Amino acid sequence: MDTWRKSSYSGPGDGDSCVEIANSPTRISVRDSKDPTAGTVTFPPASFASFVEALNCAASSRAAPPGRSEARRPPTPG
Repeated sequence: MDTWRKSSYSGPGDGDSCVEIANSPTRISVRDSKDPTAGTVTFPPASFASFVEALNCAASSRAAPPGRSEARRPPTPG
């Protein structure tokens, strides 16, 4: 049985823009916290780290002043 935890970036207010993740040594699963029965997306750990890094780079490039991009490190699964 997976243990799900809510993202620390759960959106404004009551966290209504949130995902949950469950991780194990062999996979990282992601689901919508508003509708957990709708399905999950599952990644191998290395692919999940690359996915999070890409999201952080995209977010940083939108938020950073011109000529400056500072990406956050992806969270370590586990």
